[in-house]
Amino acid sequence: MTLTHQPDLSFASRILGMLYGVAFGDALGGPVEKLSARQIEEKYGRVTSIHQRWHRMDEPSARRNNRIRGNGIITDDTLMTLCLMEVYEEQGRHLDAWDMAEAFVRKIAWEPRWVPELDREALVIERLFYPEKWIFHRLQLAACDPRQGGVGNMVNCGAAMYIAPTGAINACHPAAAYQEAINFTLGHQQSYGLEAAGIFAACVSAAFIPRITVEGIIDIALKLAKDGTRQAIVATREVARRYRGQAWDYFEVVDALHTALLPYSPMGDDLMHGPEKAGVPTMAYQPSRLMSIEELPMALAFCLLREGAFRPAVEDSINSGRDTDSIGVMSGAILGALHGEAIIEPEVLAGIDSANRLDLRAAAQRFTGAAQTLIQQDLNAAAAYRQNVMPLLQGRGE
Repeated sequence: MTLTHQPDLSFASRILGMLYGVAFGDALGGPVEKLSARQIEEKYGRVTSIHQRWHRMDEPSARRNNRIRGNGIITDDTLMTLCLMEVYEEQGRHLDAWDMAEAFVRKIAWEPRWVPELDREALVIERLFYPEKWIFHRLQLAACDPRQGGVGNMVNCGAAMYIAPTGAINACHPAAAYQEAINFTLGHQQSYGLEAAGIFAACVSAAFIPRITVEGIIDIALKLAKDGTRQAIVATREVARRYRGQAWDYFEVVDALHTALLPYSPMGDDLMHGPEKAGVPTMAYQPSRLMSIEELPMALAFCLLREGAFRPAVEDSINSGRDTDSIGVMSGAILGALHGEAIIEPEVLAGIDSANRLDLRAAAQRFTGAAQTLIQQDLNAAAAYRQNVMPLLQGRGE
C-alpha cells in the first residue's frame, strides 16, 4: 500500500487499526486453522483473501460442532476481544480478576449476541473451546477465588488472544499493560499462558508509542518477559534477523521458526484432539517455567521479518499453519496499533462487517471514548501523586 498523504496516527486511528488487525487476522486465518504450512499450500496456495472455504466444511455438521467458517467469518478471538472492550466501556476503570469473574463472565455466558460460526444468536460460551469455557466453570460454578481461576486449566494462548484492548487502555505504558493483563487473566490462565497475555498486551501498548519500531516493541517485550516465554521470543527473533533484508524461501523460514520453538513447545503440527490421545502423557499444555505458547513468538517474528509491513506480516502469520487465526490476530493487532487505520482496506472491512453482522468502526469509536477517559483519569492521578510525593523527596514533610 502506497500512502500519498500523512497517515492518521491519532489514538482513535490506532485503536481502529488494532481492532481491524484482530478481525482481519482472525478471518484470514480461520479457514486454515490446524493445517500445517504445507497442507495450506497444497489445499489453497498462499492464502491472501478472507474469501476462502473452510477446510472442514465438507465434514458432517456434528463433527465440526455445527460450525461454519470462511468468507470473512471471525472466531472466538474477535468475539472475546469485543466482549473485553465492552467490559472496559461499562466499568470505566482498570480491571482485575474480579472483573473477569463478574462482568466478563456475564458477557460470555449470559448475554446473547450473533455468533457467526454458529450462524445464529447464541451465548458466546456455546462457541468457546474448553479452556475458555473454564472461565465460567471455575469463576461462577466453582466460585473459586478469582485470582485462582486459571489454576488447573489447559495452558494455551486463550487469554492472550483477546487481551489487545488492555494494551490500548494502557497505551504507551507497556509495564502497566503487562500487569493489568495478568491481574485480569489470572481468572482464566496460568503459567506461560498467563505470561503470554501479559506480554501481548505490553506489545500492543508499546505499538502506540510514537515513532517506535518493531525492534523497539520486541525489546520492550524482552524486558518484561519471563522464563520460557522470553527465551522463545529471543529464539524466533534471531531467526527473523537472520533472514530479514534478503531473499528468503517462505517454507525455509517457517521450518526455522518451528525448529527454534521446539524446545519451548513440543506439539509440532499435531494439534487435533481425538480418542487416541485419551490418557496419553504429554508435556503439551502443562504448566512450566520452561515452556511458551507458539503464537506470540511467531507473530513477533513475522512482524520483524516483514519490517512492520501489515499485510505481508499477517499473511505470513496465517500461512505458517497450526493456530493460524491467533497468530494472525496477534501480528494484526500489534501492527494495526502501530500504523493506525492506514492499513485498512475498505472492502475487506466491509466484508468482515457484513459476514459477522458487526460494525467494527463503531465498536472502535465507543472503545476509544472509554479508553481516553480512563487514560485521562490516570494522568490526573499521576499528577496528584507527583504533587503529594515531591515535597517528601525534597525533605519537606508539609
